[in-house]
Amino acid sequence: MAQDQVDRFFEVLADPTRRHVVQLLGEGPQRAGRLAAATGASSPAMSRHLRILLAAGLVADERVPEDARARVFRLNPEPVVAVQAWLDQVQAHWRDQLASFKQHVEQKGTPDD
Repeated sequence: MAQDQVDRFFEVLADPTRRHVVQLLGEGPQRAGRLAAATGASSPAMSRHLRILLAAGLVADERVPEDARARVFRLNPEPVVAVQAWLDQVQAHWRDQLASFKQHVEQKGTPDD
C-alpha cells in the first residue's frame, strides 16, 4: 500500500463519527438513516461522512432493488486488509530492531563495579 493511501486511511478514520460508522458497518450492511440514528448525526452530516468514506474506498454502496432511491452501505474490507499488511511490516521492523538492541545489550553485559 502506498504511503499516501495509508495517510488517507488514517485521515478519514481520524473522525470519531466515521470510525463509529465503520464499526457499525462491520456488523453488516445498513442504510444511511440507521447509521445517522446510531451515531446521533443529522442526515446531512451522515451524507457527508458517507461521501468521504466512499471516496476513500472504505465503504461501498448498493441500490435497493425494491426502492431505487434507497442505498445500503457496506464495509469494503480491502483497504483495511491493506493497512493491516502495512502495520504488519512496521511491527516486523520494530520487532527486528528491538531484538537487535536486546542482543547488543546482552552481549555487552553489565559493567563491573
